Amino acid sequence: MKDLSIMSKQAKSKPINFSDDISPRVVPIVHHTLKNYGKNFFIWIGPKPRVYITDPEQIKDVFTNIGEFRKPHINPLSRLLISGVVSYEGEKWVKHRKIINPAFRIEKLKGMTNAFYQSCNDMISQWERLIGEEGSCELDIWPYIENLTGDAISRTAFGSSYTEGKRIFQLQKEQAEFVMKALQSVYIPGWRFLPTKMNKRMKEIDREVRTLLTEIINNRERERKAGNATNDDLLGILLESNSTELRESGNEKNAAMSLTDVIEECKLFYFAGQETTSVLLVWTMVLLSKYPNWQVRAREEVLQVFGKNKPDFDGLHHLKVVTMILHEVLRFYPPVTVLNRAVDKDTKLGNLIIPAGAMIGLPIILIQRDCELWGDNANEFDPERFSEGVSKATKGQLSFFPFGGGPRLCIGQNFAMMEAKMALSLILQHFSFEISSSYTHAPFTIITLQPQFGAHIPHQHVVVSSIEHSNDSSSSSHLDDVLESLPEIDDRFFTLPCTNSHRPQQQDDKLNFQNLGSVSFYWASLVSLNSVPELGDPKNQAQAQNSADPELDG
Repeated sequence: MKDLSIMSKQAKSKPINFSDDISPRVVPIVHHTLKNYGKNFFIWIGPKPRVYITDPEQIKDVFTNIGEFRKPHINPLSRLLISGVVSYEGEKWVKHRKIINPAFRIEKLKGMTNAFYQSCNDMISQWERLIGEEGSCELDIWPYIENLTGDAISRTAFGSSYTEGKRIFQLQKEQAEFVMKALQSVYIPGWRFLPTKMNKRMKEIDREVRTLLTEIINNRERERKAGNATNDDLLGILLESNSTELRESGNEKNAAMSLTDVIEECKLFYFAGQETTSVLLVWTMVLLSKYPNWQVRAREEVLQVFGKNKPDFDGLHHLKVVTMILHEVLRFYPPVTVLNRAVDKDTKLGNLIIPAGAMIGLPIILIQRDCELWGDNANEFDPERFSEGVSKATKGQLSFFPFGGGPRLCIGQNFAMMEAKMALSLILQHFSFEISSSYTHAPFTIITLQPQFGAHIPHQHVVVSSIEHSNDSSSSSHLDDVLESLPEIDDRFFTLPCTNSHRPQQQDDKLNFQNLGSVSFYWASLVSLNSVPELGDPKNQAQAQNSADPELDG
């Protein structure tokens, strides 16, 4: 336990070079074990073994067979932050997934485009005011992007109740900090019931969030019953879908969500909707500043499609280069680095038999940088690999799954991608930026993969001149390829650890666990297309417990 804590602390104690593999810093024990014992390995997490799976076919089986490979139980304190559909199993998961699905369909997202624009444009305006007449300033974009995504989820989730929504976001952000402190400490059963300062504050936050959400939901229900409600935000769509499910079941009591269920899903909207998009955007900014040739290509596409005009839903769909870049960022810096599953009985997985009680680990960060799966340039940033879509890039294998996979594919991936495209389009319309020599590269995980020292930017004012544009961009003509990034959700899916490699198995073998061996950017003015220069910790203590970190795949 002590040695494991030391390894994690050492990994985070110093930054790395931009060209370095981030795995030793982000998942040090997993990377160390794989390097020394090969791809088939397990480690002990307290009293439980965790088997790491890296074979795409076996990963596919884990995602597909959700009855055999369930979500692990989370730390009880985590439920004060998130619960909802991501943590449910069986019939309850099926019911919630079916009711929530309509809120995240493409046609519903189209109605949220204006809310995305308002939130993104507010951030752009803040940056321009900070630059002022002097034409330059330095700021950390990370908190601005966090606020942007929190603002966007407040608008899209609650619409007219936006002010109350902002307060809930602030409370949930505070709650997330407390939850992380709890997860980074050794779990002691019953500790959460003691009247410690942190425990009392966490319960106060939970009560206030529930009170605010109850008031919003009850007001919306009254409006809906009076025929005055609009269904253009996530809450409105969710309540309408819930009402439809209840009506179609003949008012069967357990067919629809209860008020408590709706509250939990709203809390989940906040956390998952804000976290995923914010880390996707900040790493996209970092990588585009490091690789200015891709920044130029993305800007040319955005200006060709929109010019100086407000980005719209159809135009965002036409952004092929931007979509390629976002896919490559998700491959390079996935929001969640490892997904976990649990088995309750001896379970066959390929040529392995996983014993009851074991955990399964799917190391996304390692699989998406595996040279055997992605080629010799797996550790190079190259969006061109996605030029013909995800299926072509992965050769039909399940080696790219930043949003999970199978029936529990993240229900909000379309939402995250659309918001990221809107924000990136507006940033590229207004700013040009490049990496600074003072940049400190230090990715680390606090549930999601974040920049440890923020993203500080020397900033210069930008002016965009009139630019000829067309909604029929030649570089974006293959709309079907682009739409692959936004798939329609199918309603039918509702002590230092002891390590060893597995011996080669030709037959089904049961595993024997006793014997098995601060970012800085330079912002430049955009006068016209022709003027753009061509430019080529908190302690992470081990937990000997049966619970796991909250996960965002649904």
